Amino acid sequence: MENRKGKVLKVRVFPDPVLRQPVEEVRDFGEELSDLLADMWATMYAKDGVGLAAPQVGISKSLAVIDHHGDRYVVVNPQILSQDGEEEGEEGCLSFPGIFVNVKRPSRIRLRFQDETGAVKEMELQGFIARVFLHEIDHLRGRLLIDHVSPIRRQMIKTRLAKRSEDR
Repeated sequence: MENRKGKVLKVRVFPDPVLRQPVEEVRDFGEELSDLLADMWATMYAKDGVGLAAPQVGISKSLAVIDHHGDRYVVVNPQILSQDGEEEGEEGCLSFPGIFVNVKRPSRIRLRFQDETGAVKEMELQGFIARVFLHEIDHLRGRLLIDHVSPIRRQMIKTRLAKRSEDR
């Protein structure tokens, strides 16, 4: 999987309905998953992302990829076991191009997930990397960046994205 060059997929942009659809658990850890992961890595790097969830490329599977300063994570079927603290920080999202908002999130999390081979991993994370994992897990739950902002800010973002779409 690491050596395969993936193809860059289309990133789905809000309000694409796939971003809200429930995801299915990944059960098959074979070649199809390896191919999808290669494409997701290629897409994330091509778009200068830190993380990418499968729904963002139109696939309703419980799967995300994250690269935090060269530490690469394949996150399959994640479960948050615990969380505490609270931090506010600025977040962007490939599905909301050019939009950045402040989001309050737990500062520490403990989670369980599977890697690309199906092996179960447990991790405790804090700070920015915890924020990235939570952002990608939100995508797997149909929760988006705009769900973390006030109704007024949400409408401003929707209007801005709609105008951009009209300008294309």
